[in-house]
Amino acid sequence: MTGMGGVQKYSAVVLGAGGVGKSALVMRYGKNMFLEQYDPTIEEEYDLTVEYEGKRSRLEITDTAGVEQFTGINESYIQKGMGFVLVFSLIQQASLKDVDHILQQIYRIRGGEEDIPIVVVGTKMDLTGEREVSSQQIQELAVQWGLPFYETSAKKGWHVNEAFNHLLGRMRRRYPDGMPRGQKHRKKDGQCLVM
Repeated sequence: MTGMGGVQKYSAVVLGAGGVGKSALVMRYGKNMFLEQYDPTIEEEYDLTVEYEGKRSRLEITDTAGVEQFTGINESYIQKGMGFVLVFSLIQQASLKDVDHILQQIYRIRGGEEDIPIVVVGTKMDLTGEREVSSQQIQELAVQWGLPFYETSAKKGWHVNEAFNHLLGRMRRRYPDGMPRGQKHRKKDGQCLVM
């Protein structure tokens, strides 16, 4: 069963440590703009219509706060998301550990679900002189985790579309009918979460 005009809807969640460039990545993909200054994100949602492989899809992207604020809120993203972009910075070795942590959370929360659409993205590829994560390390992790990795630069626009489109392709294969009708990410209206 398809929605209006047969355009399927998919939801992707962008997760990673604070300051690795999640928002810059999403802005480059969604609006083809580069976000110059860092402004910590609480939560942003983007609703895009994407043309990929000759087919249109609606893609709802949730850009989340950094992992150091990893709370029950992120758990609800992981429960609802159809696909995930896990972001680390190529100039910040420690941010890879955060991705590993998030990956474990996804597998724990989704309870051994098979074939969850996930793409791992390294940002700031243009800052070659400051690079801490080697391509070899990335290749080893790609094999170990069994996930596609992309090295990107939101500033230069390198490989950003490829990473998101790859995720969209994986979500389409995993969920051919798109998001179940009536399921909608709801904005939390000033809700207070007591832990």
